[in-house]
Amino acid sequence: MASVDLEKVRVVVVGDSGVGKSSLVTLICRGQPNLYPSWTIGAAVDVKIHEYKEGTPAQKSYFVECWDIGGSVNHANSRHIFYNPVNGIILVHDLTNRKSHSNLRLWLSEVLSRESTYGTRSRTSTSEYDPEQFAGTRIPVLVVGTKHDQLDSTRQTKLQTSVIAEECGADEINLDCTLARHVAPGSTNAVKLSRFFDKVIYRRFYSNPARDSPQKVIERRFFSRDSSQQPVGSPTEKRRPFTPQFMKNLHTD
Repeated sequence: MASVDLEKVRVVVVGDSGVGKSSLVTLICRGQPNLYPSWTIGAAVDVKIHEYKEGTPAQKSYFVECWDIGGSVNHANSRHIFYNPVNGIILVHDLTNRKSHSNLRLWLSEVLSRESTYGTRSRTSTSEYDPEQFAGTRIPVLVVGTKHDQLDSTRQTKLQTSVIAEECGADEINLDCTLARHVAPGSTNAVKLSRFFDKVIYRRFYSNPARDSPQKVIERRFFSRDSSQQPVGSPTEKRRPFTPQFMKNLHTD
């Protein structure tokens, strides 16, 4: 086997329980729908290879780790252990559930507050995010609306831009996670996803290194000789579940 060293970034995928985060992560990382999603306990990780600035002389491959964070309130006090570090945020809401959209402010606040509360026992966010706090971090954000297929034709044509997407200067996509064509190469959604991952990588490795002082993180994957496209063990293998207890033990070792 030949080994390849790729730098990696971490993107957290957050939103209320049941909005379709696991299905979205599977669609993004594997290009195919997850027809039988299960509830996420703690967090689960899937990986994709992204071509940064594809089609240009600066093209380079990176690993993108998509951390699917469980939305259950039962784990609200321990979710903060998954938010360090965060290079990008995908906010997910259910287009048929307006409450899930308004709660995105709470989710964004929870992630952005990770540094001030990291390592503490309690971690329940009850306040909306501070726009000034976000302006100070400028972490790339993508807003995703799921279950587009469950809207009637009238509501589909009258969908308005998400308020939180406007406030964050973020791209927004609305899709049906059961249809692979919604993220097919060349589609509008695929272009926005690629642009988002480019922003994440740019901020992590190329934006003002003197200020950010990024420490390079190398991910080694092994490729079989007959296939140079998919690394052995990722992303085609089963997603790796991470429970809060597992992560606590990891940080205390």
